[in-house]
Amino acid sequence: MSQHRHQRHSRVISSSPVDTTSVGFCPTFKKFKRNDDECRAFVKRVIMSRFFKIIMISTVTSNAFFMALWTSYDIRYRLFRLLEFSEIFFVSICTSELSMKVYVDPINYWKNGYNLLDVIIIIIMFLPYALRQLMGKQFTYLYIADGMQSLRILKLIGYSQGIRTLITAVGQTVYTVASVLLLLFLLMYIFAILGFCLFGSPDKGDHDNWGNLAAAFFTLFSLATVDGWTDLQKQLDNREFALSRAFTIIFILLASFIFLNMFVGVMIMHTEDSIRKFERELMLKQQEMLMGEKQVILQRQQEEISRLMHIQKNADCTSFSELVENFKKTLSHTDPMVLDDFGTSLPFIDIYFSTLDYQDTTVHKLQELYYEIVHVLSLMLEDLPQEKPQSLEKVDEK
Repeated sequence: MSQHRHQRHSRVISSSPVDTTSVGFCPTFKKFKRNDDECRAFVKRVIMSRFFKIIMISTVTSNAFFMALWTSYDIRYRLFRLLEFSEIFFVSICTSELSMKVYVDPINYWKNGYNLLDVIIIIIMFLPYALRQLMGKQFTYLYIADGMQSLRILKLIGYSQGIRTLITAVGQTVYTVASVLLLLFLLMYIFAILGFCLFGSPDKGDHDNWGNLAAAFFTLFSLATVDGWTDLQKQLDNREFALSRAFTIIFILLASFIFLNMFVGVMIMHTEDSIRKFERELMLKQQEMLMGEKQVILQRQQEEISRLMHIQKNADCTSFSELVENFKKTLSHTDPMVLDDFGTSLPFIDIYFSTLDYQDTTVHKLQELYYEIVHVLSLMLEDLPQEKPQSLEKVDEK
């Protein structure tokens, strides 16, 4: 009885404050608005600026150069301070970039794959320091964490549209390439079993290349890449295997000339598609920028028209022609670009064609009128009395 009363009491206590807090917190969170829009807009302009991108690219490339110097023990000993300073500078720049991007858009930042790649790279950067602090400098796998620092150069992917296009092309070929690789694996599996049975016999077989399934797979991979296949075939010829040459030729034709070329063809097709898509996106961005410039010009012209109309209402202008002349003085040489789309729009073309039709009709009617006038004049000339020449008059008098 007391237990039941305790459970009911605890249920009442747990349901009342927590539920009311959760119910009240969700709408508050949805209605929450940040009051730093101007600061965020400024930070966003800094991040999207060309100067910031140049700084990041220069920082990543310089760090890659210093890492190449770090691989030499002699240079690492002589330039220890410089390498340490470059490491601190690179880590500071990368963490500052991450902080600025998260500050601008803390929610949508995690939806971009390249931003997640930057976060992983920053985690990898701090991994050696964490392992030295936790596990000590004599940790067995510390060299792996140091070797993973070469992944820092992948930060250049986020600042290169061309590399992102190639990565997109590779991503689009995953399923097709997986199918081709699966077919190649099945082919190698069949020929590996066949090669083991033909050339891996315990008596006089080639145990180094065909003695087991793993060795047969490795040998077939060498044949597929056509790397040293003549030496492999020579070893089979020395043991006088009758079907060795037919086996090698058939596998090279299937694996190297068909499947590998199919793999390369799929990659080329998807790369071309990605390049065309990138060109279309670039064209759309240019059109959006052009339309933005046009909107700015139109807005400025509308403001000038409103201002001039207000001036006319105040009786500062004597006539509308003077108002138009004042408006012409406000135009600049870039304003005619607003009319670029006007000459190619469908309404303008319809009006232009109808105008040409009316013009043709008018010209045709004028031609008919001219023909009638000429006809009337010719009839009038025929009705007039014809005058005889003077020589004929003299002959008549005689």
